[in-house]
Amino acid sequence: MDDINFEFNDKLSLYTKSDFEQRRYLATGATFNQLHLDFLIGKSTVRVIIKETLAALWEKLQPLEIPEPTKELWLKTAEGFYKNANFPNCLGAVDGKHIRIINPANSGSNYYNYKHFFSIVLMALVDSNYCFLSIDVGAFGREGDPNIFKKSPLGKKLYNRQLDIPSEKKLPNDNGGKEQPFVIVGDEAFGLHENLLRPYPRKNLDIRKRVFNFRLTRARRYVECTFGILANKWRIFHTPILVEPDFATLIVKTACVLHNIVRRRDGVEYDDMFHCTLDSIDSTLRGSTNNARDVRDYFANYFDSPEGKLDWQYNAI
Repeated sequence: MDDINFEFNDKLSLYTKSDFEQRRYLATGATFNQLHLDFLIGKSTVRVIIKETLAALWEKLQPLEIPEPTKELWLKTAEGFYKNANFPNCLGAVDGKHIRIINPANSGSNYYNYKHFFSIVLMALVDSNYCFLSIDVGAFGREGDPNIFKKSPLGKKLYNRQLDIPSEKKLPNDNGGKEQPFVIVGDEAFGLHENLLRPYPRKNLDIRKRVFNFRLTRARRYVECTFGILANKWRIFHTPILVEPDFATLIVKTACVLHNIVRRRDGVEYDDMFHCTLDSIDSTLRGSTNNARDVRDYFANYFDSPEGKLDWQYNAI
């Protein structure tokens, strides 16, 4: 009876708390506190059980659901992007998502991002079935996507040419053209690279460049949609995660691997792509080389040629 009265009085105290404190209470009330009452075990015990369970799930499922990409997986991913997004030689779409957390103690401004809240970053590469191919979780919210990607295991291997990427291949129907590398697509925040394409800067775009940006965006939308599906499937991402960063990182990693399990067993719902937004980041062209510009220009010319154009693409831009 004392426990019931205490819980009742504690809920009444919501009327005297700030809005942030109310949201924090309601978010935790359905997790550790509720499980503590439901199973009559200590809150710290609940916390330990959940953390150990998440760690076990990640350890056992990650090699099965988010394995190290191989040449065969890259080729299968490229086939999917050409079929679903009309973008050939594409190894995946990359982007970062800020996962909202509470301000960790003694962390200064490390986790405070440009969107004006505290976060850790989920950097992800996804395929055209809205599944994660590679993830890196836990970077400070204040860091930019390019730096996070370069420091991630996937980024390091890409820039050091250690990824098992297939050999260059001619684009479909471009029999008389040059072989082109397989590429990852990203937004304006990423630096241009031979194996990572970003849109042309928005100023003074001709038709050819506008077509390229449109075609690249059609491929890049898959990573934005994947983040949206992840957040809607696991509602913990709709509010700040009220644990320390290491615990939050484990939660995000496990959610991603469970997301892949659900997607591969439930199938792809193409309506998902109509419920996501593409938030662009204005930035200057940086980190590019002449060879990387040549690759982008070749794709742009291909998309504007009879061999690579879509009949309706000019109406879309």
